[in-house]
Amino acid sequence: MKEMYINNEEIEWKEAKGYPTGTMIKIFRENGEPHTFLLKIPGDFMLGAHSHTATEQHIVLEGDYISNDITYRQGSYRLIPAGVTHGPFTSENGAIILVIRDPH
Repeated sequence: MKEMYINNEEIEWKEAKGYPTGTMIKIFRENGEPHTFLLKIPGDFMLGAHSHTATEQHIVLEGDYISNDITYRQGSYRLIPAGVTHGPFTSENGAIILVIRDPH
């Protein structure tokens, strides 16, 4: 793995495909490496329960979301093992979440 630097301010928010309308994304790494991105979820967000083939980590940078009857607020860390169903997800006020998915 090589060292890299990305200035978050130089990346524009884009529509996050596969997520509810209004969800935005800034992708830092993908294509075989651990996927690393910021996910900005809008107020009144709702996403059904689902699972992934990769382990997923969440760090809530701003706002909050609720999943499995737990409120994840700013500063919360969550590790979701591959294959584990998680959700549904809701957020009344929106949030910005750092998401890291291990491709293995």
